[in-house]
Amino acid sequence: MHKNVSGFLYSENVAIFAFCKTYMAMSKNFFETLVGKINYLKRVKTSIMVYYKRQKKKNKGAGAFGIILVVIVSAAALFGIWKLAGCSNTPEMGFDAAIKNYGSEIKFLAKQFDLDPNFLMALVMLECSGRKDVPARFEPGVYNKLKEVQEHRRASLESITEIDIADANDDAIRNLASSWGPFQLMGYKCLHLGIKIKDLRGNRSLYYGVMWIDKTYGDYVRKGRFEDAFHIHNTGRPVPKSGKYLTYDPKYVPNGMSYMQYFKEHF
Repeated sequence: MHKNVSGFLYSENVAIFAFCKTYMAMSKNFFETLVGKINYLKRVKTSIMVYYKRQKKKNKGAGAFGIILVVIVSAAALFGIWKLAGCSNTPEMGFDAAIKNYGSEIKFLAKQFDLDPNFLMALVMLECSGRKDVPARFEPGVYNKLKEVQEHRRASLESITEIDIADANDDAIRNLASSWGPFQLMGYKCLHLGIKIKDLRGNRSLYYGVMWIDKTYGDYVRKGRFEDAFHIHNTGRPVPKSGKYLTYDPKYVPNGMSYMQYFKEHF
């Protein structure tokens, strides 16, 4: 690795932590809102270095280009953290926001469906960081699978067959391939629940989310098998016998258990 780039990346890490320290006083939930964002920075830096190495092979004089690229992307990443951390006009996030936005309804629904409210609150933190206005997240991989089903190139996707989506246009398929609401349920789950896509993103999104959880893996929650429950929500299956998590974020389940403990003490 070019020594100038390596030195700059080290300086970038120092700058990030100095930045966090400076703004900690501006938001008591600062670190809560940074959940998952450090992983984002790691991916950014990895992408930079992969691209830099490729350029270096093509052109031995690519060192200056690499440094400039690191400077630009690092500045953008820091600005992104500032925005996401709630230091600007972004949606309220964090534990307090989760309790404020969802606490009362979660308690009611937990009692109605006989589910642990702390588990549901932890899931809200994992999936939307407690935000009230939750943006949809499009999943290209799911979109491709649904198109394969629609075009007879795939038999089904979680029991969804060509008959279920035969008349769906491209926008509808994109909606089915996006995750919605505080639990970030995939749009096609509406077909399992017998509801419309708008119900997953409307005022009753929390209700239908808890209903889906109850139908899909509610027994795991009721039996206190919370690690399996978190793992099912993220991957569709319990924790493997090997004990190795298959979640996209390897800390998804441990974070969920940690959040549950927080809500047991504060909710």
